[in-house]
Amino acid sequence: MSLSRKYGRTFHYPFSPGTTSDDRFNFNYWNDLARIKKVVHTEKLDGENTCLNQYGVFARSHIAPTRHPWAGYLKERWQLHKNDFKNLEIFGENLYAIHSIQYKNIEAHFYVFAVREMDRWLSWEEVKFYAAVLDFPTVPEIAFTIPKTEEIYKAEVLNIVKQESAFQSIDVQSDQTCTMEGIVSRNTDGFLVNDFKQNVFKYVRKDHVKTDEHWTRNWKRAKLKWEYNVENNRK
Repeated sequence: MSLSRKYGRTFHYPFSPGTTSDDRFNFNYWNDLARIKKVVHTEKLDGENTCLNQYGVFARSHIAPTRHPWAGYLKERWQLHKNDFKNLEIFGENLYAIHSIQYKNIEAHFYVFAVREMDRWLSWEEVKFYAAVLDFPTVPEIAFTIPKTEEIYKAEVLNIVKQESAFQSIDVQSDQTCTMEGIVSRNTDGFLVNDFKQNVFKYVRKDHVKTDEHWTRNWKRAKLKWEYNVENNRK
């Protein structure tokens, strides 16, 4: 039995090319968006989906707290706060271990993208509030939009995903600068957990995954921006 409910499956836009065999599409995305007042597009970061709650630090599974070595720093830090927010669960991207993308401009290893309270996902403003209270950054905001027509909206998404990452993303195989992995779009208002599919959408670029199931054996710690600056100053 899980200690809490894990983060819901985020369905892809029908025009998102970077899907895997177990991904799902929301073919009714425009009907859902038409009922939303405002959407915020945020950068999809290439890390580990991680939850912080009163029971500890969890990776994708919520059966038991994670034992991954790259989550050790979060466990230590969260130990100081986990009893302060009994009904809140903080979800973020753990970038401590490098996956398919290496970021050269991150100032932290954990970026918050959602907060859940009981059976409700909090609004984006509330997410930013609690992240600030805990001194965590949020994932990069790219744009806010009011859905008007499907054609305009789709063109906006396709234009956004051509951009580089806010954190200077590098493809780990080619060691070349690459575009962002993708975006996650969400209703700026809060919504019920059971309505997640109708309020959160994603676009992922093609061939974004560069690692296999063995990457954990030789994983590397992601350097922070200041570490790159120190290295550059020494040259």
